[in-house]
Parts: sequence; structure tokens; C-alpha cells
Amino acid sequence: MRKLDGKVGIVTGGANGIGRACAIRLAAEGAAVGIADIDLAGAEKVVSTITAEGGRAVAVRTDVGRSSDVRDLVATVVETFGRLDLLVNIAGIAVAGSVTDIEEDDWDRVFAVNLKGIWYAMKYAIPHLREAGGGAIVNASSAQAFRGFPGWAAYAATKGAIVSLTQQAAVEYAPDRVRVNAIAPGTIMTPLNEEIFRTAPDPEALIESWNSMHALGRLGQPRKWRRSRSSSPTTRRS
Repeated sequence: MRKLDGKVGIVTGGANGIGRACAIRLAAEGAAVGIADIDLAGAEKVVSTITAEGGRAVAVRTDVGRSSDVRDLVATVVETFGRLDLLVNIAGIAVAGSVTDIEEDDWDRVFAVNLKGIWYAMKYAIPHLREAGGGAIVNASSAQAFRGFPGWAAYAATKGAIVSLTQQAAVEYAPDRVRVNAIAPGTIMTPLNEEIFRTAPDPEALIESWNSMHALGRLGQPRKWRRSRSSSPTTRRS
């Protein structure tokens, strides 16, 4: 029996990068997965990857910055799979700009997706986690919550706020057996960051400068996790 057999999860931002890797890992561990992304075609490709390996998944087009979209996402996943046990909030955007340079509309857009999106997801998911007798939530913060990174004021502000929101929710819902944690990865070579590098005046110089900020001297990679052949004769590799 796999660790998450019988469980149901949602991954926001599940079409690419870290979200895609999380969705595939959850499915490999036995969970049915709702893959939420504004890129529906990308989310459907991840569903195809999961179902081809014998897993269960559904794609739901979701703008996490819209309350109605997130409410409908949770309702769709619960209706499809009958319950909800896990929530992984990965969806996020980054708009460059210092404190004095970023435009107000861009500031508001980053907060709507990165922070409000997590609040919406927890708001609508937690009642179902309680109903299931408990569950787990993982929110994606960033190393930028703890260390300044020139030129990304709004992004850093949201990631710091995610840490505080996570701590608040963890305290509030621990009595309901709902665990709430945040992760704070360094820079991962996701499609979002690939686009930042691609459009930079000097991509190689930018990559080198970002590499130098990391202890290993390189950026991370979202990995396609593989289960050992010996772990379960009924489980295929992702």
C-alpha cells in the first residue's frame, strides 16, 4: 500500500515547474490529484502523464486570484473524488520592480495571485480537510522571504507574508488535525524563471549572478521523481 492511497489533493500552479513535480509525486504515492492552473492545456498534459501511469487526476482551469475560481476548483475536486485531504499552493507570479519603481497595478496583481490565492485556497479547502478528519497544507514561500534580492519588491513582500499567514493558519487549525507548513526554496529553473532569463538584456550574466547567490553555486531543478522498482510491484514509475 502506498503512503497516500485513498487520499485526495489539490495542487495549484500544477501545469509546470514545482507544481507539476508535486502533482506527479502525489499521484505516484497514490493520491488522486486536482491540478489547478490558469494554463488548462498544460494542466491537462500533467493529467495525461498521471493517468498513463495508472493514477487519477483532473485538470481545472483556475485563476487563483479570483475567489469564485478557487471556490469552484475545490468544489469540482471534492465532487469528482469525494473528499479532500491535501492542499499544495504553488501558483505564483513575479513582476520585476524595486519599491520605488514597481507600478501599483503590478504590485496588486502579484499580491492577488501569490498571497490572496493562498488565502482563497485555504479558506475553501480547510472545511473539507476538517470534514475528512484532518489533512495537510503546504504553501510555497521563497528564500526571498528571508533575504533581500534586488529588483523584486512585490514578490519578496508576498513571500514574507505567506510565512506569517502559514504560521497563523497552523496555530488556528492544529486542533482540527490540519497541518499547515511552508517551504522556502531558492531559485528553481521553472518556466517562469526561464522566461525571466530569456527576456533579460544579458541572460548569461543574469544566470551567473543568480547562481552566485546560492550555496551550491547553481539553480535548482524541479525533478521528475522515480519510485524504485522494488518498492511495489503494482506501482509504476512517474
